[in-house]
Amino acid sequence: MSLRPVAPREVPEETARVAKAAFPKGSLAIRVRDELGPLFTDDQFTDLFPSRGKPAWSPGRLAVVLVLQFVEGLTDRQAAEAVRARIDFKYALGLELTDPGFDFSVLSEFRDRIIEADAGRRVLDGILDAARDRGLLVGGGRARTDSTHVLSAARELRWLEMVAEALRAALHALALTAPEWLDQIAEPDWFRHYATRAEDSRFPKARSKREEIGRRIGADGMRLLQAVTSPNAPCHLRALPQVEVLRRIWVQHFHLVEGEVQRRAPKDRPPGTQRLVTPYDTETRTGSKRDLDWDGYKVHLTETCGPDVLHLITNVVTTAAAVNDDRMAAAVHAGLARRELLPEEHWVDTGYANSPAMVAARRDYGVELHGPLQPVNSVQSARGDGSWGQDAFTIDWDNQRATCPNGRTSKAWAVHSSQRRMPVIRVAFSVLDCRPCPRRSDCLSTPTAQRRQLTLRPREEYDTLQQARALQKTDGWKERYKIRAGVEGTIAQGVQRCGLRRSRYRGLAKTSLQHQLTGAAINLARIDAHLTQTPRAHTRVSHFAALLPIEQ
Repeated sequence: MSLRPVAPREVPEETARVAKAAFPKGSLAIRVRDELGPLFTDDQFTDLFPSRGKPAWSPGRLAVVLVLQFVEGLTDRQAAEAVRARIDFKYALGLELTDPGFDFSVLSEFRDRIIEADAGRRVLDGILDAARDRGLLVGGGRARTDSTHVLSAARELRWLEMVAEALRAALHALALTAPEWLDQIAEPDWFRHYATRAEDSRFPKARSKREEIGRRIGADGMRLLQAVTSPNAPCHLRALPQVEVLRRIWVQHFHLVEGEVQRRAPKDRPPGTQRLVTPYDTETRTGSKRDLDWDGYKVHLTETCGPDVLHLITNVVTTAAAVNDDRMAAAVHAGLARRELLPEEHWVDTGYANSPAMVAARRDYGVELHGPLQPVNSVQSARGDGSWGQDAFTIDWDNQRATCPNGRTSKAWAVHSSQRRMPVIRVAFSVLDCRPCPRRSDCLSTPTAQRRQLTLRPREEYDTLQQARALQKTDGWKERYKIRAGVEGTIAQGVQRCGLRRSRYRGLAKTSLQHQLTGAAINLARIDAHLTQTPRAHTRVSHFAALLPIEQ
């Protein structure tokens, strides 16, 4: 299909007349068109289509349909039917009443084109640009960010189900590609074990029997991989995606011990950021947040905040579930800088707040990152009985030495790397000073320790950390931090309106596009609420909680 860009047109006169008569009070689609205009143009998507071929339906209009689809929670069929049959959709798209619309499959094809061009951000950018042109959005001010879990579209699998399904998927792909070759090497039992979908309920409950089945599946998969990689096998079989997934899963979970296939111990398996959890979505990972574990992804939403501004989502980032929040502040700020929507103050929770992120935000983007810092977890600080924590020591950065509360100075100062490969400074005191010290029990972490050692951040991070901890103890900062809580309502709105916590598609790129569309849909709903002067909902309080006496 080819694209011949067409400039946005005014709403046809007959469509406008009928729409105004049918919706005397307007609707979201009508109000958004009147206030923001066409939202998208065909020129924004010219790189998604070839210059020759069958003319494509207007991509600018398709982008509007995708956003309205998420606003109302429609399927592709329902969205295509709405374009054909609903007057307010025709008004928003500037179509004649007689326009037949398009086949529902066009939406899926258009999403694929957006994903291939990595153009998902253009949809959210289009809404933000239109809001900025109408004075509904400005840079600076304050913003807040939070993340939430997203379940994969693929079903959650237990370990036996996962390895059995990986082997079954590879067998089915080989049966389709090289049936005669597979028929020659397949074991007779394979047809009984792997012809139908694996269900955990069909496996034995006893641990010993489950382990035996796991070893049998491991041995069968190993024999299949050896056959596929043998010189006699057709070379193209190794390149099948299902065979590659089988190989990766077997490397992660099995190994040979004295010629027998055994399951790897947990410590021998790859880290969570690399470990596959399902053969049907190779980008899904296992995530953990407090007491919640899930297989899927994680989405980070950033929105403007303040008492007198329209709260709009200005940045959406989707990652694998295993990616920690503490490394995401820079990615969020980069996205906001690209849109020229960097805030002056950025309010986050403990997951994002750390001294490297605070320093980088101020240095690279001029943003003050605010969030509760993790408490000091040293043994001395945990005692809380007069023990000497790190704050009790005086640091002389210029001369590279530390002084303890007893007046002794350190003897060693060296730069090292932490477990996360971050630069740290190791400071050590002399055994000759620490051993006879009368306050030794208040200073050393264990009775057998010989001397005190300190681990410090680089100077700029250390100073930022100390200043932030002091600031966060004040009542003024605690009162200002309450503004961050509102982002929880944004996540709830995304869950209730757009199904934010369940991916509709498989793969990180498709899930990311879903979240960009979710952010655009929430923004349209909020702009419509602003136009109709709908007040923001108040935080719900139970009847019992409302009886709590107000402290004097």
